[in-house]
Amino acid sequence: MSPRSVIRYAEWMLGADQTPGASGPIHVMECTTCLDASPPSDERAGPEDWAIRHTARQHDHAGFRAVVTSFSRVTPAPGNPLARPGNPLA
Repeated sequence: MSPRSVIRYAEWMLGADQTPGASGPIHVMECTTCLDASPPSDERAGPEDWAIRHTARQHDHAGFRAVVTSFSRVTPAPGNPLARPGNPLA
């Protein structure tokens, strides 16, 4: 298959990025009063503790936005001509 080939009607899948070295979800809490934010973390506990400490210091800052960033990857579905071993997309 040359680089100029066109694959029409090929099926693709979208799912969690599970390639080696891929990051899991990243968690952050943002104060909806002052927009200050916790440091990002691989786990929820750190940002949640930050939110509690933030409110303890500033009692009128009690609303937060939980932001979770997850990472996805598109891969060729079975039957797609690119879904073969050794293809970096597969």
